[in-house]
Amino acid sequence: MIFIMVVIGGATRLTESGLSMVEWKPLTMVPPLNDTQWQAEFAAYQTSPEYKLKNAGMSLAAFKTIYWFEFTHRLWGRLIGFAFAFPLLWFIWKGAVDRPLFFKLGGLFILGGLQGALGWFMVASGLVDRPDVSQYRLTAHLALAFAVYGLIVWVALDLFAKEGAETPSTLDPASRRLAVLLPFFALAVVGAGAFVAGINAGLIYNTFPLMDGRVIPEGLYAMQPWFMSAFEDATTVQFNHRVLAIMLVILVAVTWWRGRRTAAGRTPGVLNAMLAMALVQAALGVSTLVLQVPLGLALAHQAGALVLFTLTVWFAHTQRGAHAVGARTASPLHAEPAE
Repeated sequence: MIFIMVVIGGATRLTESGLSMVEWKPLTMVPPLNDTQWQAEFAAYQTSPEYKLKNAGMSLAAFKTIYWFEFTHRLWGRLIGFAFAFPLLWFIWKGAVDRPLFFKLGGLFILGGLQGALGWFMVASGLVDRPDVSQYRLTAHLALAFAVYGLIVWVALDLFAKEGAETPSTLDPASRRLAVLLPFFALAVVGAGAFVAGINAGLIYNTFPLMDGRVIPEGLYAMQPWFMSAFEDATTVQFNHRVLAIMLVILVAVTWWRGRRTAAGRTPGVLNAMLAMALVQAALGVSTLVLQVPLGLALAHQAGALVLFTLTVWFAHTQRGAHAVGARTASPLHAEPAE
């Protein structure tokens, strides 16, 4: 459900539908049901900067199209909350949730609620002066979505691991450190991509690998102060996303190369899938850029980012406790008795 939520959010952003609902109403589950209610929603939207500055004269039919994207996005988020909370209460009542798991799941539920509040905080930034949301709030909203998703995947993998013994990892210490790094680096690439989306930086320099015929584009980090270019200058924001994405592919390839000979259990399959997905995601990213961000490809690129992130989290989880396992194996106190 969270995976679908991220894709719906991407569609909402790409269709510029996110500012169609100018009130939060967090408990609303029912859309407008008659013409009077639709006219009331449309009248509220007509007071927003987006309508006045970008969509003046929009028809009610066109408004309904963007409204449905945003309404679906919000409704799906609320359904996720119900799908999480009610079974959790049932399992607590049945005594199936121990204390550590209770705190993990309770923390995830709180983060989910904060994500909803952050979503409205993001939307509110586009309802004041300019008809667009803050790229900082957009990035925070997407990054938190990925973080919550990653934590849920991790907890799920913990629960699955309890059902059967995992084969001890035989990766070297450097590869295990890479395993820990990869999810965080993937999240950094996602954040850089959110800044690209936030200021529409994907609509320029639609060539690859060069930008306007250059490896280093003209005007890179030209803003004052220079570090603000990384967040507000379209040239720099796109350049950073490209560089970080290439670095991620290289890191995944190096990790695969180092770990492919000594990995055990499920790790080889995860490594292969992670490398394949990194290459697919790179191809999706380049295609999205070169074709000037068509909706289908852009959504596939966002979904691909979540698939790759999932695999990095899974790979990191395969290495959980690997150092301790290796130490116990090497210790004479745990040597097998002689026959």
